Amino acid sequence: MSNATSGAWSPLRNTTFRMLWIATIASNIGTWMHEVGAGWLMTTLSASPLHVALIQVAGSLPMFFLALPAGAAADIVDKRRYLLLVQLWMSAVALTLALLTLFGMMNVPLLLVLTLALGIGTALMMPAWSALTPELVGKDELSNAVAISSVGINVSRAVGPALAGVLVSLVGPWLTFALNAVSFAGVIVVLLLWKRQVQEPLLPAERFVGAIRTGLRFARSSKPLQAVLIRALAFFFCASAGMSLLPLIVRGEMQGSAADFGLLLAAIGIGAVAGATLLPRLRERISRDRLVAAASLVYALFLLALALTRNFYALLPAMLLSGAAWIAVLSNLQVAAQTSVPAWVRARALSVYILVFFGAMAAGSLLWGSLASHASITLSLLLAAGGLALGTLVTIRVTLPSTEVEELTPSLHWPTPLLSEDLDRDGGPVMVTVEYHIEPAKVDAFQKAARELEAMRKRNGALSWGLMRDSAEAELWVEFFFEESWLEHLRHHGRVTRGELKIEARVRQLQTDGVPIRIRHLLAGAEAKPQQL
Repeated sequence: MSNATSGAWSPLRNTTFRMLWIATIASNIGTWMHEVGAGWLMTTLSASPLHVALIQVAGSLPMFFLALPAGAAADIVDKRRYLLLVQLWMSAVALTLALLTLFGMMNVPLLLVLTLALGIGTALMMPAWSALTPELVGKDELSNAVAISSVGINVSRAVGPALAGVLVSLVGPWLTFALNAVSFAGVIVVLLLWKRQVQEPLLPAERFVGAIRTGLRFARSSKPLQAVLIRALAFFFCASAGMSLLPLIVRGEMQGSAADFGLLLAAIGIGAVAGATLLPRLRERISRDRLVAAASLVYALFLLALALTRNFYALLPAMLLSGAAWIAVLSNLQVAAQTSVPAWVRARALSVYILVFFGAMAAGSLLWGSLASHASITLSLLLAAGGLALGTLVTIRVTLPSTEVEELTPSLHWPTPLLSEDLDRDGGPVMVTVEYHIEPAKVDAFQKAARELEAMRKRNGALSWGLMRDSAEAELWVEFFFEESWLEHLRHHGRVTRGELKIEARVRQLQTDGVPIRIRHLLAGAEAKPQQL
């Protein structure tokens, strides 16, 4: 095995990561079997393109409402216990779906409701699951671990649909639902065996609602995360047309069988695995931004082929290419999102990414399904292909982040602030002021550098930020920001990263020589002792 290949697969040397990876492949095989069974069952219950597209909407829509709360919960509770409860919920829903289908009690509303229930489980699981990887592998292996996880998903995508197509043809969709229920067992067992090392926090856990607000403030102030979100929205909204309309194309327009449908999905998975294998070499030659743009245009060509071709054998190579393009976009966006946020807010930040991903998939599926119902499937796919190509060209200048993991580690350089014994550490709000002395020739540079401070303070928890100049002393500038409570300010101290230390350093370099920077903490109308940096 070459060094490059060994490095790419090195996270599998970690026992817990390897066991979870294998168990997740089994679970995802069950999930893909469910996708085939549910999509095919809906074509049996209804011939409406909208009803078929609503299967994907029902599975994706809960993300729009639950991703942010789930991300906040994952950041403040024990992830292991949390994930165990969610896995048990999803297994119970899948078993219910299997039994109702087996006994002929299934109908369109019930299928949508139970698919929605599984979507709720997925929404609750994904932020915590995505944030779990950095706990299992070292920072140097994080990018490889995220890529390996994507490979595992697409191995499942290759096996699950093909197996489901055979089972649906021979037995019926109920068996795919039953096997999906069983597939959660592996993950449950690994989570039960995992002896997770939990570091006792120095401060009380964040309150749930406050944690959600902090996560949203971070997302609003983090330009690297926003770049990932823009590129994700541009791709997934239009790319959703392919998967949402494929069942109807196979059954309604190609007169194909469930096995044909499963083989086409398996081809997508095989293409994704092949694409994932080539990704390390492609990343050495092509920048992340160009790779995502090129793969997006390839997927637009796939949508064009899907719109114009109804020959099974002609679609197979198109499916292979679509799988390679999909994994190239998905893997690069996931790595960019995973490595652009610090650990303290990782699940919440990733929940915003997941929200955009599934929100775009749900909204796109609904739009393209409705358009197919009122016009034609071909027109819907043609417009989706054109929209994807246009969106790729419009957003190509939005640069994806390439932040070094080291830059996101806590700097811990802020001194611990003093609090009088007669003041309540739960009290608030807290106003922090920082006094600078800036010579007139450096004012423009100072104001420009201070704008980076604004984004930094807000993404780390500040409610608001401002910069003012003293009316009597022209060289005196006062930066101020508000935080919800003294505890929240103490949390802010632990959130500042090494990368953000450089932002502060650029501002401090403009300070007049020999004059100290003064910091004050004002709590509930009482002033704490000033400090000097």
